[in-house]
Amino acid sequence: MNHIAHTEELSSINHKIVADGETLPAVKLRDGSLVQTGTVATMLVNLAAYNQGERGEVERQLALAVPTLFKVGLFDLFPPEEWMRGDNPGRRLVGELARDWLNEQAANT
Repeated sequence: MNHIAHTEELSSINHKIVADGETLPAVKLRDGSLVQTGTVATMLVNLAAYNQGERGEVERQLALAVPTLFKVGLFDLFPPEEWMRGDNPGRRLVGELARDWLNEQAANT
């Protein structure tokens, strides 16, 4: 089974979007990859926090989400370059993190 980076850690990060006592499962995609549910929703919450001035931990959480966001096709729909356009700082950060992740993957192949 393919394991997407940071799946276990995203489980605890993504907990912020559900009620106390609730959990979000990791699911296996058709290709056998295991991804954490709730990652897109948590990214949106983190973007709002970033846009309100939060830094540090929220930036780390956004960076950890990038491999999963690629795996589920978010950046096929909206490529990193599109995320970096405009005046929304959180959106721009996610685009930059995605671009950097792609460059890192290319350098490692």
